[in-house]
Amino acid sequence: MTDYTVKKISEMEASAGGGFVKVRASMGVTAFGCQMIQLPPDYDGYPEHDHAESGQEELYVMLGGSGWMEIEGERVDLDPETFVRVAAEPRRKVFPGPEGLRMLVIGGSPGAPYEIWSRSELSAS
Repeated sequence: MTDYTVKKISEMEASAGGGFVKVRASMGVTAFGCQMIQLPPDYDGYPEHDHAESGQEELYVMLGGSGWMEIEGERVDLDPETFVRVAAEPRRKVFPGPEGLRMLVIGGSPGAPYEIWSRSELSAS
């Protein structure tokens, strides 16, 4: 066993029609949540959600494409130069632009050990 993992996106398992790439599980990460979201141009089906129950905050890092987030009714434009951190309670929704988008989402609950979300495991739908 090595102390590092290297994989291309194409080697990682995805669900939700390829829109949710299981980076954490594919890379063997257990200390924090880490997934990639890939959305086609102008897709409106990304769910509005919060993490009030789990206390998980999230960091969104745009990797490609264009889009915006709506956070508690406020529009936040996304580009590869902008990082967005959202605490657990605010409702948020991601909207891709005309090029679609690809973003990395990193999450964890402050002061608590990371708990793996079962749907983010390999072979889970």
